[in-house]
Amino acid sequence: MGSITRSFANNITTSGVLLPASLNNNSIANVTSYNPAVATGNMVLLSTQTASASASISFTTGIDSTYKEYQFYFINIHPASSATFDFNLSTDSGSNYNVTKTSTFFTAQHNESDALAQLDYETGNDLAQSTAFQTLSRPFSADNDSGLSGSLILFNPSSATYVKHFIARTSCFSTIPRIEDSSIAGYGNTTSAINAVQFKMSSGNIDEGTILMYGIK
Repeated sequence: MGSITRSFANNITTSGVLLPASLNNNSIANVTSYNPAVATGNMVLLSTQTASASASISFTTGIDSTYKEYQFYFINIHPASSATFDFNLSTDSGSNYNVTKTSTFFTAQHNESDALAQLDYETGNDLAQSTAFQTLSRPFSADNDSGLSGSLILFNPSSATYVKHFIARTSCFSTIPRIEDSSIAGYGNTTSAINAVQFKMSSGNIDEGTILMYGIK
């Protein structure tokens, strides 16, 4: 015990400050809170919403000029019934979700039976100057073990000069059954600030699932 005490004491300055050599474990896994003044990285969690038989999930606060990029992550989105997962943008804090959009939509598919493996451009899921909700997936299964996960990136939503670009990618378990990997890109054709985003199923509720919103410094 004496040698441990001496070793620890040797790593303390005369003013009582611990030297870096005294800290051998750099993990922060067990830290439960941080001083607000401590920088925690360039990706800041702004909001977490969890669905429970929800008609939609809307983010109506926190989207402003603070960040040039916002990222949304979808974790195990489970539909009440087979449907597509969709989103839209708002310039009036969520009173209306009707921003005009133009987009592209590709899907890579592979059946569990190996009977099909292909890449499709899907004109039925892209938009051309439409205010409709943009689909982020093909219809996916409502089986108990099924669901969708993925992400959406929204760039510089507060710009008063540029259109609002977005890129999304989702992975879902379809009704076939098969994996469907969808890649979506487009822009909201407005120079007004985007300040709200809504997600919903094309029909029915979001039975379960979590959506995280991050700001990127």
